[in-house]
Amino acid sequence: MRFRSLTLGLTVLLAVGLVLAAGEAAAQKRGGTLVMLVQPEPPTLASYISTSGPIGQVSSKVYEGLLEYDFNLKPTPGLAQSWKVSPDGKTITFTLQKGVTFHDGHPFTSADVKFSVLEVLKKAHPRGAATFRELTDIDTPDAQTAVFKLAAPAPYLMMALSGYESPMLPRHLFEGTDIKASKYANAPVGTGPFKFVEWQRGQFMRFDRNPDYWRKGRPYLDRIVARFVADSATRTAAIEKGEAQVGGFAAIPWSDVKTLARLPQIETTTRGYEMSSPIVQLDFNTRKAPFDNLKVRQAVSYAVSRQAVIENVWFGWGKPATGPISSNFAPVGFYTSQVRNYNVPNGVEAANKLLDEAGFKRGAGGLRFEIVHDQTPYGEEWQRYGEYVQQVLAEVGIKATLRYEDVPTWLKRLYTDYDFQLSSNWIQGLADPVIGVHRLYHSRQIRPGTVFVNETGWSSPRTDELMDQATIELDPRKRAALYQEFQKLVVEGAPLVWVHELQFVTVYSKQLKDLIVSPLGLYASFDRAYFDK
Repeated sequence: MRFRSLTLGLTVLLAVGLVLAAGEAAAQKRGGTLVMLVQPEPPTLASYISTSGPIGQVSSKVYEGLLEYDFNLKPTPGLAQSWKVSPDGKTITFTLQKGVTFHDGHPFTSADVKFSVLEVLKKAHPRGAATFRELTDIDTPDAQTAVFKLAAPAPYLMMALSGYESPMLPRHLFEGTDIKASKYANAPVGTGPFKFVEWQRGQFMRFDRNPDYWRKGRPYLDRIVARFVADSATRTAAIEKGEAQVGGFAAIPWSDVKTLARLPQIETTTRGYEMSSPIVQLDFNTRKAPFDNLKVRQAVSYAVSRQAVIENVWFGWGKPATGPISSNFAPVGFYTSQVRNYNVPNGVEAANKLLDEAGFKRGAGGLRFEIVHDQTPYGEEWQRYGEYVQQVLAEVGIKATLRYEDVPTWLKRLYTDYDFQLSSNWIQGLADPVIGVHRLYHSRQIRPGTVFVNETGWSSPRTDELMDQATIELDPRKRAALYQEFQKLVVEGAPLVWVHELQFVTVYSKQLKDLIVSPLGLYASFDRAYFDK
């Protein structure tokens, strides 16, 4: 392999001022094939109509967005080299990079931005209708300028413009076609550093280096191969033997991660999941007894030992959660730990006291009442989690019968029929609370038949008001203050138990450099990744 020196001098006008990013000089090695384990196999490559987790790991190598993000969750240039937000927050002007082409050689222009956002993302993307709800039009005065027109300020929109969340598509290939049935869904054409080559169902996808990539000299890898291996032990062995170089999002079983980390050729990291911010929960149905009683909900919140769950179910990967907003949002001020603390040493004692106060005295055999606990149907760790919950509830006099069903049945039970009492769950907070958090607590998000929204039935006029104000608040400090008050009120109301911030782990070869370079982690493009052999 040969060496190439890359010196990048980049001066861009950001929305927050002039930032100089210069002096990046490094000698990267060119060449090599990166084999990544993706589990389960993605159902499609159409990330503009499906947000299934595995899709983003592969589609983001092909499709790019207007923006990228740094580890402080601040936007950085992507297909847009600069941007300007008007003082009233209702106009965002993006200046696009020059010389960008799609993989078929067709130029990328502002017309592609307008089509992608208004005709595809806003209409077909699962989160697009919410993300772009205030967007009324996009002006395209020239090929390099896209002007977003908003009915009201939408500061959260700037956090949803990555290639993972809002991919830019080729208008000339999609316009006039049925977006949901396009032949390009599984043969994607983007602007990214890698070009789609083939998909052998049940085996692998292949992406080769884009020689005409607009970031000159990149990417460094010759190709990326995404392998789909159903057996977890085989995936672990593939990493150990060097047959695959990276696996994340639980592709490597939690029980094997620390074993692999002790090997001299392996690295592990929890970085790169900051823009997903998953929280493991227990969700109450607050419409029905006994969980229509605040003290009962608070009692269960006290009874659960966050550390016991982290250590015994997820093998130490996680940190105790304090409320609805992940601590990953601390850099932008949205997170606060100054809320009611349920994670206390005497949690069982506190739980028993509250249950007594709620009128559920112990009866024969110490039993207060019985419930059914629905388990998230996502694998062995969720079954172990259910067994722990069953045990700890028994300590406080609650008999929980475990129910484990297939995914469609579980989703219908929770989000359509509301036919449950208590269920385990995990939800991503995503890049901004408007996108990932509001859906669980706002009254308007009680939407029968829509999954991963407010199925608990809990809401309050004041928290609705706080979320509505934060949605349009442009001042970062005022917005942070609104979210901090919101957290205090929601945690007091205890519509669910926030157990822990799930720390996914990326396991990868030490020879692989510059792999995790942003909070998007494996959802980034890998244009900077290289092998140092």
